[in-house]
Amino acid sequence: MTAHKTIRVVAAVIERGGHYLITQRRATAVLPLSWEFPGGRVEDGETDHDALRREVRHRIGVDIAPGKLMSFVSHPYERYVVDLYLYECELLQGEPSSLNVNDFRWVESSEFDRYPFTPADEASMSKLLGEGS
Repeated sequence: MTAHKTIRVVAAVIERGGHYLITQRRATAVLPLSWEFPGGRVEDGETDHDALRREVRHRIGVDIAPGKLMSFVSHPYERYVVDLYLYECELLQGEPSSLNVNDFRWVESSEFDRYPFTPADEASMSKLLGEGS
């Protein structure tokens, strides 16, 4: 059996007024047009919090303050494994815009099932919602 590369990914759970910020991947991305919490890959030598700030600023143009780790899932895909770390984050400055995403939305947790999420994000949400009940 071939060992798959593991990719460390961080994502921001940003809540405002009972709504959560989600972003839609571009049509040219892996898992095109899937929805996810904003974030991305952690680069070598980078902390999770630094990666969160960089990726969220790059993708939607806002500054955040990363907080505590909320959830972790490891999800195997065909050619690699994604270790996804979800962090509670506070929006510090700016309003989101679609800089490097196809779209973004503020949605209530009860609306998550209306959006096709990436498998790793979906597993994280199920874990979060299960723990919250």
